[in-house]
Amino acid sequence: MSDIATTLATAIRAIHDYPKPGIIFRDITTLLGNAGAFRQAVDELVRPYNGLAIDQVAGIEARGFILGGAMAHQLSSGFVPIRKKGKLPHQTVRMAYSLEYGTDEMEMHVDAVRPGDKVILCDDLIATGGTAEGAVKLLRQLGADVVSACFVIDLPELGGRQKLEALGVEVRTLVSFEGH
Repeated sequence: MSDIATTLATAIRAIHDYPKPGIIFRDITTLLGNAGAFRQAVDELVRPYNGLAIDQVAGIEARGFILGGAMAHQLSSGFVPIRKKGKLPHQTVRMAYSLEYGTDEMEMHVDAVRPGDKVILCDDLIATGGTAEGAVKLLRQLGADVVSACFVIDLPELGGRQKLEALGVEVRTLVSFEGH
């Protein structure tokens, strides 16, 4: 593990048996509360895109809002919230996506991106990839060019990275944890 990955992994709290027995929940609120680790994570997420013309950073509710807002600020880009169904006040487009035990829907405003906009998708963690895959499809439905999907944490055993790569999306993660 690189020095950055070690620093970030140390700043992430592991909560055993949450939300159910056998699961280790990787809680980034401790990383967000550590100014140095938070800054380092955001700097590392945006590093490959500095100087590129990125139109929007799209963040998946809710921790993706925090990271994505900080990324958008550093890249001088706009920010697009991708929210759960029924949370946005203007006309929206919606996409169903798979969860571990069913489906849900996410949406964004119809005018959040324009055809050809270069967009980076952001969230705290990629696990099975269902939510991120739905977000990519939603962005593409409006004509966005999804340049990359960025996450602080990857749970590689769950295969989410491969789902996004199969869609032709570059995936960038900072820390990997075994298990789920």
